Amino acid sequence: MILGYAIAVIAAGVLGGVLCLVEALRKRGPNDFTMGATLIVALMLLAQVVISIVAPFAGNHATGDLLEFWMYLIVAFALPIGAGFWALVDRTRWANLVLAVAHLAVAVMVYRMLVIWG
Repeated sequence: MILGYAIAVIAAGVLGGVLCLVEALRKRGPNDFTMGATLIVALMLLAQVVISIVAPFAGNHATGDLLEFWMYLIVAFALPIGAGFWALVDRTRWANLVLAVAHLAVAVMVYRMLVIWG
């Protein structure tokens, strides 16, 4: 993992989570901002998958358990996708709460992946 990129993913997860939480507290359904934040986090995690594949070939080897790292990464990538589909089906304010929880969970999982990697 790249430290700066991991921090950027964590920041995007926290900011997206706060945005979705504010929208849920305002009793609004999912909108372009909350769904866009979810898409950005999912794309950043997709880029993290590519980085994690290429990094060992560039000399950046993981020091922790690779199986645990990849399971965290796969689940973290699946969270915004699943929450995004939920928000497309359930257009109530509760969908924004689900998006907020997914964003914050991704931020915690990426931090844990950073600890496992280095």
